[in-house]
Order: sequence, then C-alpha cells, then structure tokens
Amino acid sequence: MFLVSSCLAGLNVRYNGTHSLDNRIRKLVEEKKAVTTCPELLGGFQTPREPAEIVDGDGEDVLDGNAKVVEKSGKDVTELYIKGAYATLAIAKKINATIVVLKEDSPSCGSSMIYNGEFKGKKVVGNGVTSALLKRKGLRVISEEQFVNNFF
Repeated sequence: MFLVSSCLAGLNVRYNGTHSLDNRIRKLVEEKKAVTTCPELLGGFQTPREPAEIVDGDGEDVLDGNAKVVEKSGKDVTELYIKGAYATLAIAKKINATIVVLKEDSPSCGSSMIYNGEFKGKKVVGNGVTSALLKRKGLRVISEEQFVNNFF
C-alpha cells in the first residue's frame, strides 16, 4: 500500500489552496492502492495558510530541536509540523504503507530538497519534518519525481 501526499492526488490542500496533481498517483488512490495524507492539515493548519520554511537546518534538525519551522511572517509553527509528522506516521503504520510518496520541496514532505528558510525560492538538500520522521522509523519515502522514474 502506498501513502501519498493529498496534493499529488489532486486535493486542494497546498498552502495556497492549490494542488500538485499527478494523474498516476490519483489513479493509485482511485484503485484503492494508495491512501492520501496531508501532514500540515493533520498538524492543525487550514487551507490556505501562510507559507512556511525550515530555518537553520532541515527536518532532521527540527526533530532534534536544533531548527524550527517558521511562517513567512516569522511565526514559529514547529510544533504543528511535528504534530502532523507523527499523525502521518500513525496512518502509515495503520495501513502498513510500503512506500510513501510525498511532495518534494515542502517543509513537511520534501524527501530530498526543501526551501532554505529565506523565503527567496532557494532550495537546499534536506528532508522535510514528516519525511525525516518517516525515514527514521524505517519507511521508504520518495518524491513524486522518484515515483514516476521508478514505477513508470
């Protein structure tokens, strides 16, 4: 069973109220081979919401207490991101997810790239908070690009 970012299945849950539809992922959901999740909504955010980025590190650093997630206005929302990560982990365990496909670049879901915390569109190598937690717990987490390249 796959666990996939809700936005990749076409749900309008991204911070700006849009989606990042990948028709192959939506098909998996329709065929009941995948379950959708949005760690940010599970953490308590609404759609739309202010953009957020990880400051002073990546998701690993957030989990270790050495970095934080802040909104563009400067509000610290780290605890909500951690809450969403643990809620996503619970879903992954419940459905016995074998692969988790999450939206690249997100402060929650990025599995190899995230924005650098300056809100200037610059990306750096790193995991989002949810990706970092799921990887720590032994789950295979990949981006939508890796999914397409490895499964199609």
